[in-house]
Amino acid sequence: MAKKTVKDVDVSGKRVLVRVDFNVPLDDAGGVADDTRIEASLPTLRYLLDHGASLVIMSHLGRPKGKVVESMRLTPVAARLGELLGVEVRKTGAVVGEEVEKACAELRPGEVILLENLRFQPGEEDNDPDFAAALARLADVYVNDAFGAAHRAHASVTGVAERLPAVAGLLMEKEVRALQGLLTAPERPFVAVLGGSKISDKLKVIGRFQNLVDTLLIGGGMCFTIFKSQGMEIGKSLCEDDLLDEVGEFMARGSEAKAEIMLPMDLVVASDFKEDADSRTVGAGDIPAGWMGLDIGPRTIEAYVEAIAGANTIFWNGPMGVFEWEAFSRGTRAVAEAMASSSAVSVAGGGDTIAAIEKYGLAEDFTHISTGGGASMELLEGRELPGVAALEDAEA
Repeated sequence: MAKKTVKDVDVSGKRVLVRVDFNVPLDDAGGVADDTRIEASLPTLRYLLDHGASLVIMSHLGRPKGKVVESMRLTPVAARLGELLGVEVRKTGAVVGEEVEKACAELRPGEVILLENLRFQPGEEDNDPDFAAALARLADVYVNDAFGAAHRAHASVTGVAERLPAVAGLLMEKEVRALQGLLTAPERPFVAVLGGSKISDKLKVIGRFQNLVDTLLIGGGMCFTIFKSQGMEIGKSLCEDDLLDEVGEFMARGSEAKAEIMLPMDLVVASDFKEDADSRTVGAGDIPAGWMGLDIGPRTIEAYVEAIAGANTIFWNGPMGVFEWEAFSRGTRAVAEAMASSSAVSVAGGGDTIAAIEKYGLAEDFTHISTGGGASMELLEGRELPGVAALEDAEA
């Protein structure tokens, strides 16, 4: 990664404005339900504190659309961060303003403030220059450690970076290195596993991977748009009909691609989209009318596990089925366990993918689990991420 990081700047005695991704789920009691993203930021925050900085931390939470939404305040996040860091984390009642500036100006080395939800301000998503300038006034140095927001040209991501010395945090550096490594120097054979419900979310990545990976395994709801584009009966399975022509042309070009594209040979289908619906295993071209595919079948699982076992690099994004329901979880679990037991470089990303890995207790067995869903996919598509591009270049 040819960008400066926190290790390239002197932060002693300085206020550091840190963009993190604390967009975490909250439970019914108003506490943090999953602190994975907070945990991921700790190495950067601890590094800065250990090197004499004071911290002004900022994040978004949810989609309040530029308005104050009481249930989306960052108060419980501040409490959890304080517990994990072992220091008091004060939270401001607003994002910017005179009181916020005063509180930040009074910070001493080792002290931490968390700003209120960035997206309470309409200027955040609009990349408003006045809002970006107000954020920049709060500190001396800017650190972006929010890889999950790096594909957004928002005020806290790119606007501030134009106004302060701007470097990457340790998580940002780790994420970009891991994902760029897949594009530039993967150890082969390289196997990619793509699933999830919509092929529209993965079409560009499939296009990139067709000439990058050795084997591309496709599962999840997205496979039914492919099947229907090839004239196969899919019953009531999920399908993006507006993409049928594009997907059909896309798959026709696959014969000229480097990668071997593997589609499900059999499927677990259900009579209805219910956890306890009647289910059976059928061939991929034999889905009964009125039934829907909710998981890959046993023959497909066997073939996919074999492909993963023979890989030296593996990337996974998207479950193979409705893994939240036990009857339709075998495909996703098999992929997760095959990757976890492999000695290959194993990289996974996407919210549902991570949820599945954590459900099966396999997170420690992966080389890297990306915290950025959209950002990771855009980087793998070959697109420049605004949040990365805005950071200062490393010296040659």
